[in-house]
Amino acid sequence: MNLDFSQIVPSIPFILKGIWVTLQIVSVSLIFGFILGTILSLFKIGKITILRWFADAYTSVFRGTPLILQLFLIYFATPQITGLDITAYTAAVLTFGLNSAAYVSEIIRAGILAVDKGQKEAAEALGVPYRPMLLNIILPQAIKNILPALMNEFITLTKESAIISTIGVLDIMRRAQIVTAERYIAFEPLMFAALIYYILVMTLTLLGRLLERRLRRSD
Repeated sequence: MNLDFSQIVPSIPFILKGIWVTLQIVSVSLIFGFILGTILSLFKIGKITILRWFADAYTSVFRGTPLILQLFLIYFATPQITGLDITAYTAAVLTFGLNSAAYVSEIIRAGILAVDKGQKEAAEALGVPYRPMLLNIILPQAIKNILPALMNEFITLTKESAIISTIGVLDIMRRAQIVTAERYIAFEPLMFAALIYYILVMTLTLLGRLLERRLRRSD
């Protein structure tokens, strides 16, 4: 076995800069996905049939096709159809945001349906209109219930974000690949990238457990 991790020491700061790029893309995508996912979840539980069909079809498409295929369609096919250039960063955020919205919409829908029906019946008995009831009574309780699931979605996006290296975004994975090419070694830079991802995921998992424990205490 011929391993020498000292060869990548000069490149460690270069690879570490990818952490910020990865977390930035994942965070923006999650916010975008949360907003769109909330809208889709309201469509799904609403009474307007065409909006319910649209939300279900949207979720079906984004959950039923590979994420890397969605990324390539947005990055490579969008300019061909629209004539507009799209940067790798924008394509990554759009793809992860649109994909995350499909999963988040199901999480929020389940959270809303899990709220005790008595809350809705009590609000209706007091004459609270549907919209204020949904925004001020049902959604706050649903969001509280689904926070651990949203944290899991954040963790999943962090791991899956490695595929954005295929379109040239300088994330952790891409930077490790560049070091591999420059120094003609593969194991050391890739193992270092794997260690970074592992620490990131474990940190997010710990934060998720702390958040869940805090929510249980507040109950």
